[in-house]
Amino acid sequence: MGKGEMRPLIADVPVELVDAMLDALPLDITLLDSEDAVRYFNKETKERLFPRTRAIIGRKVQQCHPERSVHVVNQLLDDFKSGSRDWGEFWIDVQGRKIHIRYFAVRDNAGKYLGCVGLDQDITDIQKLKGEKRLLEP
Repeated sequence: MGKGEMRPLIADVPVELVDAMLDALPLDITLLDSEDAVRYFNKETKERLFPRTRAIIGRKVQQCHPERSVHVVNQLLDDFKSGSRDWGEFWIDVQGRKIHIRYFAVRDNAGKYLGCVGLDQDITDIQKLKGEKRLLEP
């Protein structure tokens, strides 16, 4: 590292711990690189909202979506790459559940586009929350 550069906070965290942490989150995570290739997804051995296999690693994300939605995927990624957008979100109903789908541009400290992270979350039960819950109770 050069003078004045800070060491990444994740530098000393074992990959097994990072992997377990990402699997513990109530989110399905997919990471793309700057060339639109799938580089990572969590919950390989756990139930996901949209199942994945290792066969998608290295595949262009456009090949992982129905043809009718590829133009939306391309527009979002083009906007991320141009810097005109940093995130996008959608929500859909699947088998009586509300699924919140969010995409975020991943950039380095200088703002250079590195890729995209997608987060899929079942928010059905979150939408039912009322009032407050301040104590840890069952």
